[in-house]
Amino acid sequence: MSNFKEFTKGLIKENPTLVTLLGMCPTLAVTVSASNAIGMGLATTFVLICSNMVISLLKNVIPKEVRLPCYIVIIAGFVTAVELLLKQYLPSLHSALGIFLPLITVNCIILGRAEVFAGKNKIIPSICDGAGMGLGFTLALLMMGTVREIFGSGSWFGIQLAPKSLDPMMIFIMPAGGFFVLGCVIAFVNKVARKKPPKEMGCKGCPHYENCGKALELKEKEEG
Repeated sequence: MSNFKEFTKGLIKENPTLVTLLGMCPTLAVTVSASNAIGMGLATTFVLICSNMVISLLKNVIPKEVRLPCYIVIIAGFVTAVELLLKQYLPSLHSALGIFLPLITVNCIILGRAEVFAGKNKIIPSICDGAGMGLGFTLALLMMGTVREIFGSGSWFGIQLAPKSLDPMMIFIMPAGGFFVLGCVIAFVNKVARKKPPKEMGCKGCPHYENCGKALELKEKEEG
C-alpha cells in the first residue's frame, strides 16, 4: 500500500471514531464546542505522529514481552510535552480540555495504531498512518463539535450565530445530545461512503484482520 493510501485510509474508510469506534470518551466529552474539538484532535494527532515515528524506529529494539509498557511510556512522554505546551501558550484550551488531555496517553486509537501498525512497519508509512488517523479523528470531532455548539449554544468557535432572543437547544451540549449527534454523524458518513456490511461476522469481518495476532491464531487452528 502506498504512503498516500496509508494516509487517506484514516479519513473515512478506517476512521478511528466513526468506523472503528475508538476514543469515544474524549469524542463525547470535549465536543461541546468546535474549538475544544479541534484542540483535542490536533493534540492527539501530534501524539499519534510522534509516537508512531519513535515506535517504528525502535520496533526491533523493544522486546516483545514488554512492548505495551514501552509503547505507553513513549506515548506518555509526548502527551506530557503537549500538555506543557498548551498550559504555557494556550491556557484557556488547556483548562477546557482538563483531565481529557493527560488521558490521551491511554487513548485506544494511539495504542492501537502503535500495536497494529507502527510496531510492524517502517517509519514513513507509520508517520503517514498516524497523520491520517489523527486527521480523521480531528475531522470527526470537529463535525460533532460544530453541530453541538451551533444547536446547543447558538455559536461557532465562540462567534454568536443565532439571535440572543432565540433559546438554544441545551440538549445538544448534554451527554444525551452527544450520543445523538455521534449516531447521526456515523450514519451520515456511512451513507456518503456507501459502507457495506462485512461479508463475515466476528474477527474475519474486521478491516484489521490480516494484521491482527488473533488472525494468525485462527489460521493456525484452521490449518491444523
